[in-house]
Amino acid sequence: MNVLIPSPLRPYTRASEVEAEGATLAELLDDLDRRYPGLKFRVIDEQEKMRPHMRFFVNGIQVFDIAHALKPTDSVYLVQALSGG
Repeated sequence: MNVLIPSPLRPYTRASEVEAEGATLAELLDDLDRRYPGLKFRVIDEQEKMRPHMRFFVNGIQVFDIAHALKPTDSVYLVQALSGG
């Protein structure tokens, strides 16, 4: 499936969009980490929870659970929140 990568994570993928596989968001993240080592730790913490600054969208709808089921035709968007003063 197609995965949109935010610019802060592009040093891992060297692309704004990549292909990955998985029946759940967790499996998709595992596949992305196999293809692009280190990427998963930037979006998921040590307790397998989504990092607070990351947002996940499947087909334009925000997803809050990495156990969310995926279909091969889905589009997944990883969005990194920005903050500052």
